[in-house]
Amino acid sequence: MRIGIDAMGGDHAPEAVVKGAVEALSLVGADLVLIGIEDQIKAQLASLKYDANRLTIRHASEVIENEDKPVRAIKSKKDASMVVGFEMLKSGDIDALLSAGNTGALLAGGLLKVGRIKGLDRPALCLPYPTSKGFSVLIDAGSNADCKPHNLYEFAVMGTIYARDVLGIENPTVGLANIGAEEGKGNILMVDTYPVLKASELNFIGNVEARDIPEGACDVIVCDGFTGNIILKLSEGVATSFTGMLKAQLMKTKKNMLLGMLLKSVFSELKKKMDYTEYGGAPFLGTEGLIVKAHGSSNAKAIKNAIRYAEVCVKSQVVERIREELGRKDLEAARTALAGDQDEN
Repeated sequence: MRIGIDAMGGDHAPEAVVKGAVEALSLVGADLVLIGIEDQIKAQLASLKYDANRLTIRHASEVIENEDKPVRAIKSKKDASMVVGFEMLKSGDIDALLSAGNTGALLAGGLLKVGRIKGLDRPALCLPYPTSKGFSVLIDAGSNADCKPHNLYEFAVMGTIYARDVLGIENPTVGLANIGAEEGKGNILMVDTYPVLKASELNFIGNVEARDIPEGACDVIVCDGFTGNIILKLSEGVATSFTGMLKAQLMKTKKNMLLGMLLKSVFSELKKKMDYTEYGGAPFLGTEGLIVKAHGSSNAKAIKNAIRYAEVCVKSQVVERIREELGRKDLEAARTALAGDQDEN
């Protein structure tokens, strides 16, 4: 197995990316390929000890910046590290591509350069979401702002496969993120999607309100990318704000500080569970190759764990499983009919 890493992507690239890749070597069996400006990568590697037989460099002379227009950058910067990574993934030179770079460019490039699975309308970002029961899957986490019911159905299928084959959840429950639990609640998209999921072969449990998501109300949280990204960003903000307020309270008095010391291990475990660097990234499911998006502000720890995570996804054959499931004749016919009905409306 070979995992390609966009060494130039992210707020702390290439230093954090290169360091994270080196740290990952002792934790994964895959060989790693750092894609980017060779001189800069070598400069970072100079002070690190690593197995040169398992960590190689693929030179790419250009970089896609965060402010670049996604589609234009993919088409014009043909030798950018991200674009070279897409070409390597499509040709089979690598089994997965990891990047903490421009999210829009990564999603656009995934479609333009790698291509989507045959019959699939739209790929989606799939994110492990920490809950009081463990982890749920949030899909779509931000790649499709405007959707139709058949898109959400496809998201539910892919999320179920991911929860089952990567996270090891048997017969995952599927919930539709909505403003109320009752059938008939929500906007037109949610009202029209509910009967589609209800009639499907999925383990659909109905609508799930946002306040119940952190409690682990379902294993797969299905929504459009606009809603999913708000859920994600709000959760991150609440977690950061709550941690800061708690720390401020514990520092107010000596008694509180003592209590904080006694509960230090508890707080550490809680922080670890809510820390995105522990799982590192989110796969872009639905493309013909495995693409993993790491957080833009990823440090070396996040990159290291994202590489571990990418290896698990490759071993689980999640792309192949999605291709097989969506290629089933009964599902293909149902999706085609559903999309046709929606186009007529």
